[in-house]
Amino acid sequence: MKYYIGVDLGGTNIAAGVVSEQGELIHKASVPTESHRGHEAVVADLAKLCKQVIADSGVDPETVTSIGIGLPGLFDKDSGVFIYAPNLPIRQVPIRSMLQETFPLPVYLENDANAAAMGESVAGAAKDVAHSITVTLGTGVGGGIIVDNKILHGAFGGAGEIGHMAINLGGELCGCGRRGCWEAYASASALVKQAQIAAIEHPESLLAKDVNGINGKVIFEAIEQGDKTAKQVIDTYLSYVAIGLTNLIDVLQPAKIVIGGGLSAQGEKILAPIRKLIEERAFSGAYQTKLVTATLGNDAGIIGAAMVGMEHQT
Repeated sequence: MKYYIGVDLGGTNIAAGVVSEQGELIHKASVPTESHRGHEAVVADLAKLCKQVIADSGVDPETVTSIGIGLPGLFDKDSGVFIYAPNLPIRQVPIRSMLQETFPLPVYLENDANAAAMGESVAGAAKDVAHSITVTLGTGVGGGIIVDNKILHGAFGGAGEIGHMAINLGGELCGCGRRGCWEAYASASALVKQAQIAAIEHPESLLAKDVNGINGKVIFEAIEQGDKTAKQVIDTYLSYVAIGLTNLIDVLQPAKIVIGGGLSAQGEKILAPIRKLIEERAFSGAYQTKLVTATLGNDAGIIGAAMVGMEHQT
C-alpha cells in the first residue's frame, strides 16, 4: 500500500494529512500559518508538519511517496515556484526546492480550489461520478472542474476560475477589479452586502437590528421568523447563484455539481430553490445534473492535494 501527503496551505492555517491510495485520510494535523514571519519560516513549518503527520499516522515512512500542495494563488507547476498569493506575503518562492531540501520526496503543486474538487471527486459527494464541478460559496466563489476523474487545467493551466465569468456586464465591482463577475453576486460576501443594503432600506426588518452583524445564519434565522425582507434577499441571491450554475451546466454538463462553503450548511433550504431555477433555465430540455452539498469540509483540500501527487506518479 502506498500513501501520499496532502497539504492545504491557507492564509490562516497549514493543514496536512496522510492519505491512502483509496482517498482515505489516515491522519491529519494543522499549525497556524503566521505568514508575517516570512516564507522561509512558513515552508519550514510545512516540512515539519509533513514529518509529524507521517510519524503520528503509524504508516511506514517508506510507503509515503509524494507530497501534493494546494496553493491559494499563482504558481508554476514545472519549476515549483509559488509566484503570488493574494492573502500571503508570497512572491516568487521556490517552494518545491525549499521543501525538498529537508524532505526528499517529489512535490506537486495545485490550485487549492482544484484540490478541493479532486477531494470531493475521489472521496466525497462526487465519488460516484466521473464528471463533476465543485463550487465553493465563501469570501469569493471558487471552483474546480473534474472531467473523466481528472482536473481540467485548460491549455494554459488556469481553467476553473468560475467565479469570474461575467453575469452582468458593467455590474457590481468584483475583487478582481472587473465588473459583473459571478463572484460579485453569488459569494457569501456578496450575500452579506445585499442583506445590509436591504436592512438599511427596510428598517422594520429583523436584519436592521444589527446591520454590521449580518451573516448567512442571521439571514436564515430571520426568514424562519417570517421576515419578508430577508426572504427577498435570499430569493434574489439564489437567483444569482442559479445563473452561474446554469451556465456551467449548459457548457460542461457535469453529472454533479457539489456546493461547498459555509452556506452549504443550509442544505435543502438553498438547494431546492436553486434546482427549480435551473430546471426552468437550463438549455437542455432534460435537466439531469444533480446538485448536492459537499461532504468533506476542510478535508477536501488535503485529500485532493494528496491525490494530485498520486495522479502524477501513476
